[in-house]
Amino acid sequence: MNKVKLHQYNNDNYKPGGTLKKMLWYFTNMLFFKTLLPFPSSMKTALLRAFGAKVSQGVVIKPDVNVKYPWFLEIGEHCWIGEGVWIDNLAEVTIGSNVVLSQGTYLLTGSHDYKRETFDLVLGEIVLEEGVWIGAKATVCPGVTCRSHSVLAVGSVATKELEAYTIYQGNPAEAKRKRNIVSGDS
Repeated sequence: MNKVKLHQYNNDNYKPGGTLKKMLWYFTNMLFFKTLLPFPSSMKTALLRAFGAKVSQGVVIKPDVNVKYPWFLEIGEHCWIGEGVWIDNLAEVTIGSNVVLSQGTYLLTGSHDYKRETFDLVLGEIVLEEGVWIGAKATVCPGVTCRSHSVLAVGSVATKELEAYTIYQGNPAEAKRKRNIVSGDS
């Protein structure tokens, strides 16, 4: 039976950016994002844009947020990103408008091929369409799309596509019920 040989692991073909760019972002991230100091969201969005992120208007970014590579990030209008969110975007992450990432949300775009003895890096883009809500401490795995207005409940793990207007819960997340949104005038 074959065994994993981590000494043979090689991800030289993965080049997410130049060394200087990554170092500058690392320190910017640590000073202004991965801190409990309440720097204004307008400053944080400007810094993300300066590093290549596409960020629309009205985005709220709370303290203690970690973004791996902003040049692989797109955020729509009026999104909320809560405390302790980790956007581990080794690949593209696209966040539609009016999306909520609650406290401790983890967006994970990278993993490893456990079937290969060299434990190769595997990447998968994440897409969160308009109106998606990812609950506190929930995880979205590589390659997952959360369709319009879907909900991933607290502590749940999305390993496959979430259907529109559906609430998911568990590990792995399963559809529990439909999401019905009522007008504020009701």
